[in-house]
Amino acid sequence: MEMSGSITIAADRETVWAALLNPDVLKECVPGCQEMTGSPEDGFAATVVQKVGPVKATFKGEVQLQDRVAPESLRLVGEGKGGAAGFAKGGADVRLVGEDGSTRLDYEVEAKVGGKLAQLGSRIIDGFARKMADQFFERFREAVEGPAEPSAADDATSDEAEAPKKGWFRSMVSG
Repeated sequence: MEMSGSITIAADRETVWAALLNPDVLKECVPGCQEMTGSPEDGFAATVVQKVGPVKATFKGEVQLQDRVAPESLRLVGEGKGGAAGFAKGGADVRLVGEDGSTRLDYEVEAKVGGKLAQLGSRIIDGFARKMADQFFERFREAVEGPAEPSAADDATSDEAEAPKKGWFRSMVSG
């Protein structure tokens, strides 16, 4: 499976780069992430619970950051094992391009799955992977820049005890 995309984040490249290397940001952004440990130098270990079609599993995996050129690009290489559900492994090339006070994050992902996951078929796997990427990058953007436009309805329904404060990483590094 291969996919690519880009997202524009209203923050400078250095801020986006720092967020990409922060395990707390990554834990908040990865859908289903229960635990994230490690460092950019040694790599990250994570536990993620996900349901793909009829298969629900807890994946334990590791990600290494390679070919880092701060604050421009890096390559993520990782593998996760979900017991009887199977495994997933792959890599992602990430590039940050500064654009008038914001940053465009471009990514190209390649991944392989095996075990029960592979039996689900490429349409289910590809749809799941796209959904995970979309959720990750939307959460990542919100962690860095905050929500697009807060409204009165959002204020009335927000519950800060349930969700982390939006834009929390950016306010942490700029404050």
